[in-house]
Amino acid sequence: MNENKEFKPYIPAEKITPEFTVTSIIMGIILAVVFGAANAYLGLRVGMTVSASIPAAVISMGVIRILLRKNSILESNMVQTIGSAGESLAAGAIFTMPALFLWAKEGLCDMPGLVEITLIALCGGMLGVLFMIPLRNALIVKEHATLLYPEGRACADVLLAGEEGGANASTVFTGMGLAAIFKLLVDGIKVIPADVAAEFRSFKGELGMEVYPALLGVGYIVGPKVASYMFAGSVVGWMVLIPLICLFGADTWMYPADVGVTIGQLYAEGGASNIWGSYVRYIGAGAIATGGIISLIKSLPLILTTFRDSMKSMKGSRSTSNARTEQDLPLNIVLIGIAIMILAIWLVPAIPVNLLGAVIIVIFGFFFATVSSRMVGLIGSSNNPVSGMAIATLLIATFAIKASGDSGITGMMGAIAIGSVICIIAAIAGDTSQDLKTGFLLGATPKKQQIGELIGVVASGLAIGGVLYLLNNAYGYGGAEVPAPQATLMKMIVEGIMGGNLPWTLVFCGVFLALALELLRIPVMPFALGLYLPIYLNATIMIGGAVRMWMDGRKDVDEKVKESQSTDGTLYCAGMIAGEGLVGIALAILTVVGVSMDLSDKISLGNIGGVVLMVVMILSLLKFSLWKKQK
Repeated sequence: MNENKEFKPYIPAEKITPEFTVTSIIMGIILAVVFGAANAYLGLRVGMTVSASIPAAVISMGVIRILLRKNSILESNMVQTIGSAGESLAAGAIFTMPALFLWAKEGLCDMPGLVEITLIALCGGMLGVLFMIPLRNALIVKEHATLLYPEGRACADVLLAGEEGGANASTVFTGMGLAAIFKLLVDGIKVIPADVAAEFRSFKGELGMEVYPALLGVGYIVGPKVASYMFAGSVVGWMVLIPLICLFGADTWMYPADVGVTIGQLYAEGGASNIWGSYVRYIGAGAIATGGIISLIKSLPLILTTFRDSMKSMKGSRSTSNARTEQDLPLNIVLIGIAIMILAIWLVPAIPVNLLGAVIIVIFGFFFATVSSRMVGLIGSSNNPVSGMAIATLLIATFAIKASGDSGITGMMGAIAIGSVICIIAAIAGDTSQDLKTGFLLGATPKKQQIGELIGVVASGLAIGGVLYLLNNAYGYGGAEVPAPQATLMKMIVEGIMGGNLPWTLVFCGVFLALALELLRIPVMPFALGLYLPIYLNATIMIGGAVRMWMDGRKDVDEKVKESQSTDGTLYCAGMIAGEGLVGIALAILTVVGVSMDLSDKISLGNIGGVVLMVVMILSLLKFSLWKKQK
């Protein structure tokens, strides 16, 4: 396959099969909303999201092949294309926009309107797709042999292995169903505590875990390496920094000093969690921001050469073929769509972005969309430095807005809106690239896939505003249920630049801790995220990572069997994440309307119940991966 023109897709260009059908559109929209909502909930709790492409492909294949008795791989691919857009749009939205709710909570501004959130999400998502379309022929076709797009190829492999679709789809659905039951026990009827904690009052440290299936699933999916770095960050925070702060500062007035409470009193009132929230979290925020910038600087040579190569590839790369597999959306329609989106961002009053902000979005949006599209082809979506891109954009936008004289809350809201649009553009551009690679391998019609991406963006964009409003009304961002860690970080960055009252000593401790980790060649971002998030959360992620490490490390098992079991585990965990997210949103609806299922005053199984439930969740994971009957 040295010459791209020799490549023959699975479905030849001259063969017409069902693809853009009513069934695929409806199923795709449902999955876009479901995975978008579930990933929004996960991201607001954990600070990271997981890819929905393969679970969406497996579910669509199972439903179309098994339930509908149809055999159309391109139809399944269209469902996956539309459905995976929801996860990417959610990732971009929840990392930034909850900052607007946090400012409203502090009384600095009005609550962001549903129309405002929806329009920002829609504009960012549609720009992400439209910016990528002119790059398709250059990156997907011309560089087919050099840009691998690992997630896109994996998705194509899953769809090609269609005969296993029913069993694999059942694994995802089983994970969703069991996770729903686990979540109801913990957060619905509340007979099992959410946290199992062990306090060391004399030492002032604390260990514990959260009994949630999604966290176990995240740990399994990200693997032991990332999970261990995150847990190490939490151990340093909760078993080193908190005891030291209490030891040396027991009689010191807590930050800020005008609160009138000493650190010793703060610990006596709320334990290690109070110290973490007032001190360690700021150190973690400084480390995360530095880690994002470091990842961007390290990627800068690749980013610049990527952009240069992409621009070179675009010259004369427009396909002149009339073949079905070479048809993109017409360039004039793409340019008109981009112009409409930019004008909407600038002129629609509901979006707090002025002309300067619109110009920043055009420049950085196209640049980062191009970089994201190529980088996911080189190194995969999981290594794409979207957070670094978002932080860099936020820094530049905030400095530019402040230099223009707008350093108040309107300028801060404008900076977050710009950061939101750019973050969504980068996430969607990467997702679109992977989906188009899958379609290229299978023989899909690019134009229909691109329309499918836009449909997925619109569906999830219309839903994401309601999800963000619902979770805020039910729990409030910044609390234990939905801490919104990434958005809180973005808020702190903007406030710091605009002259807000940040504890800079703590932030710079995090900055130099991140630099020290980089010198030691320790990955900064997962460690910093562990420092920034509660130890209970990261401990459960570590348990999931440990299960994956044990499964992958077995010596007496055939590699193909091991790989199959690992894939089953990933699908089951993806189902658990989706199941918990959906039940979390359902419980939020019940909370808002005033319905309670709480039975904790009658039945409470205590910490023992939490440990037992964690063991049951681990056993269920092993049952549907390691001990699953292979067909």
